[in-house]
Amino acid sequence: MFVVKLRLRDNESVNEAVRRFRKLVEHAGVKKEMRKREFYEKPSDIRRRDRRRAEMRARRANQPPELEVQ
Repeated sequence: MFVVKLRLRDNESVNEAVRRFRKLVEHAGVKKEMRKREFYEKPSDIRRRDRRRAEMRARRANQPPELEVQ
């Protein structure tokens, strides 16, 4: 679980504090983790997804560079 703490600074408006809070939440990865845990995913599905991502990375790394047409 993530703990994001925010103290209101002197002379800081609520809008500025909310903006800072959103940045802290994004940096901590809270939204990403919540999306990931929203539904149960079987361990075999996780492994399959990771394997496919690795295969795609390998394919992209092995492709010849694209030529620029001017």
